[in-house]
Amino acid sequence: MAYGQTTHKENVLKRLKIIEGHLKKIISMVEEDQYCIDVLQQTAAVKSALKKTEELLLSNHLNHCVVRAIRTNGEKQALNELVEVFKRAN
Repeated sequence: MAYGQTTHKENVLKRLKIIEGHLKKIISMVEEDQYCIDVLQQTAAVKSALKKTEELLLSNHLNHCVVRAIRTNGEKQALNELVEVFKRAN
């Protein structure tokens, strides 16, 4: 997976580490029999963070990988990959 800029990669990694922290917190909360609503709030935070991370990854992919593929006559493969990504997302 290629990344356009180092700052983008750092941003994605930062978000993933935050998600990792949330997941560890959720595991701890379940182990400690915390209130269900509190656990659900944490799971919602993880879902939201994953969604934002996916948006960043997709944006980077479109702006760098797909553009490069179109410029080098690989547009059919790039478009097929995008279709598959959207199929899995829904």
